[in-house]
Amino acid sequence: MTKQKPGLGRGLDALINPNYNKSVEEPISVPIDEVQSDDGKSVDLLAKINISKIVPNPFQPRVEFDEKALTELKNSILENGLIQPVTVRRKDGIYELISGERRFRACKEIGYNEIPAYIINVDTDEAMLALSLIENIQREKLNAIEIAEAYKRLIEECFLSQDDVAKKVGKDRTTITNTLRLLKLPVEIQKMIVENSISQGHARAIINIPEEKIQIEIAHKTIKEQLSVRKVEQLVKDLLGAKNRAKKAKQSITHNVNSLSFSDIENRLRTIMGTKVMCKQKKDGKGDITIEFYSNEELERLIELFDIIETFND
Repeated sequence: MTKQKPGLGRGLDALINPNYNKSVEEPISVPIDEVQSDDGKSVDLLAKINISKIVPNPFQPRVEFDEKALTELKNSILENGLIQPVTVRRKDGIYELISGERRFRACKEIGYNEIPAYIINVDTDEAMLALSLIENIQREKLNAIEIAEAYKRLIEECFLSQDDVAKKVGKDRTTITNTLRLLKLPVEIQKMIVENSISQGHARAIINIPEEKIQIEIAHKTIKEQLSVRKVEQLVKDLLGAKNRAKKAKQSITHNVNSLSFSDIENRLRTIMGTKVMCKQKKDGKGDITIEFYSNEELERLIELFDIIETFND
């Protein structure tokens, strides 16, 4: 059964439709004394409201608030005033934040009694959620995991498709899909993304590894060795290739070892290792396998390969 999408109302258009009441959504710089006080009933206007009557946004997608950035914002407001008013809706005699929580917090900590705010009409919680998520995605510096969680909530709670989300936030469908995939990563790696220890590009490469244990190992290696995104992409490509080759070679050798010549076995091992391999067998049935390398980089590659093959076999 197809889910019925709830109506998102005029409030959504006020923030994402460029043709709707443009004067309400553009950043302005105006002294608060020149802003009219709220009359308690009008909407779609800029008004001065009592900061004590504003409550935080219950649908706030931002999880991390940088204290240093908040201090810098407070200093900027003290120096220049509040350039961009917050956006609120009326609800039960108070004002519920839609966007601008950092600005609201900064002004509150400074000690302001009043703050300029855009007051818009948002009738439903579904519309409020959509507004909050979309506005924050478009205008606030959320980390990749916060953005992914916001996309997920738009899909699950506002009944939007990935195509709908892409249109609302001005991204292509592929970007939405790739960002959502980050939520499939282990929590440990998601935390690394939030802390900016690894980038979204690193994470997109790592997620192609199916084993969680190896994903975490590569993430730690990326941080420790400060690997570039391109280096991690190549590492993942090599590991997946080695895994597939090792699996095929193991199956072939296991089932055919008695019928294979040492030359055949050497060739198969060379394919797996990517370098020259020699096999020698003694009269008592014992033998040696010699793997050659030609540089420190080649040795490092082989060690990484052995580590991964060992992990796959755990």
